[in-house]
Amino acid sequence: MYQRILSNFAMHVHLTVAEAEYVTARLQKKQVKKGEVLLNAGEICRNIYFIDSGCLRMYYTDTDAEDHNILFCPENWWSVDIASFSGQRPAFYNISALEDTSVFYLSFATLEQLYVDVPKMERFFRILTQNGFNLYQQRITSNLSQSAEERYELFQKQYPKLEQRIAQKQIASYLGITPVFLSMIRGRNG
Repeated sequence: MYQRILSNFAMHVHLTVAEAEYVTARLQKKQVKKGEVLLNAGEICRNIYFIDSGCLRMYYTDTDAEDHNILFCPENWWSVDIASFSGQRPAFYNISALEDTSVFYLSFATLEQLYVDVPKMERFFRILTQNGFNLYQQRITSNLSQSAEERYELFQKQYPKLEQRIAQKQIASYLGITPVFLSMIRGRNG
């Protein structure tokens, strides 16, 4: 049941059997239906989510009610509005399920206590946050300096096999282009 998340922790820290049992005893699990919203902008992000199966998306909705996908979170990824979660202030982003999804999650208070009780967890989440910040910096640079075709190629490398699972309009939103233009790119590259 906990194999995927324990493997994820093992990417950055080695938990003893006792530590792993302590951490997994504090995890909560939730089944999220396709289209279900886990976080609405303006609410406080109270949980950090690990995707055990399925896919979440983090997105911003502009004043014209148009969604802009910021991040896809398939299996083995984490999802959180980090500014809202760490500051316990209203979220800027929304998080919802693109397909039926199973998540493990930790509340803010539980995670803060884990940092004290299992100090390796603080190291794990520091590395996770650093990696996430790096990902965002690369995404900003890509959006500012690369063509739509180059961004699409980067998407394919970063999210292998995901485009077979999610709607073309979601990918186009992530790339900052229209679905029609994405079809043209696929046609040229196909």
